[in-house]
Amino acid sequence: MPPAPSDSALSPAAPSRRDFVRATAAAGAAVGLLPWMAACDRRPRLNVYMWSDYMAPETVPDFERETGIRVTVDTYESNAEMLARLFAGAQGYDIILPTSYLLPSLVEAGLLLQIPDGALANLGNIAPMFQVPSANPHPDFAVPYEWGTSGIAWRRDKVAIPPDSWGVFFDTAYAGSMTMMDDAREVLGAMLRYRGHSVNSTDPAELGQAKADALAARANLLAYISAPVRGQIVAGDVWVAQMWNGDAAQAAAESPEIAYTVPREGSSIWMDTMAIPSNAPNVVEALRFLDYMLRPEVAARNAAVTGYGTANAPGTLLLSDPVPYPSAEELTRLEFYRDLGEETQRYYQIWTEVKAG
Repeated sequence: MPPAPSDSALSPAAPSRRDFVRATAAAGAAVGLLPWMAACDRRPRLNVYMWSDYMAPETVPDFERETGIRVTVDTYESNAEMLARLFAGAQGYDIILPTSYLLPSLVEAGLLLQIPDGALANLGNIAPMFQVPSANPHPDFAVPYEWGTSGIAWRRDKVAIPPDSWGVFFDTAYAGSMTMMDDAREVLGAMLRYRGHSVNSTDPAELGQAKADALAARANLLAYISAPVRGQIVAGDVWVAQMWNGDAAQAAAESPEIAYTVPREGSSIWMDTMAIPSNAPNVVEALRFLDYMLRPEVAARNAAVTGYGTANAPGTLLLSDPVPYPSAEELTRLEFYRDLGEETQRYYQIWTEVKAG
């Protein structure tokens, strides 16, 4: 049985592809190459800020060859990381990928550019179920990309009885071998669903119970970690993890011992969108990239690699093994997160207290 986690292990520094990019740039600059290369490269540019491992490897190179636009991709591991940078006044990004529940706050803060009518020829490829307000509250500011669910992944060679409840995170038999996401809405949402409440609850008593449950689960966790847990569950260092379905699918492709389920109490369904920051320096190039990403063949290729569902209806038809759209029955157990306005601060205050122990 793995040892119980220490407090310091519960807030790991998530690895980022940015570290690799910065190291590479520093090495090039040391020999005087990068300044010369940048001065000689006069191609139009596009700067994308998105979740890690969220496109097919050939997507950007193919776009660059077709358009002559040079694309730089920077990555983040959580909505909180992306929001912190945006609200701190980050400049230079042309495309970001916020989860749809964040859109009202981003629009209200004036951080997103309204997409001009008729600018995207392929917009009609989006499936109707992802055009409704619960899925995309601001279709004039954001384009649906991929969707998924949050649930439980586990190793069948380590866990004898398949977990079907959020209650598994209270099981001391797996203490030190479990992780939950480094995400306030996901962790508290799971605890709310465990008690039969909405993931969007603002009831003080329900949130108080969710905090107590999160603290109880914390004692059994190795860490709060989101996408990077894939490598740990593949390696066998983690046996049970709160994960997004696509990350679980990627992990299962590497290790057939990994399985995934949506707990019987229900969970969240979410959709990530593509949007243009209001201070984007390359709007024309950004619109061209969005329309490219809306092509069925591009959407299908991305979904095949990420393991998530695509909101692109004709793109889904091109996949040999697509993530099926939720049935009416499944939707009774799944909820889209909503923007909670001022109540959001209460979630993050609770989350700060939970992580502090």
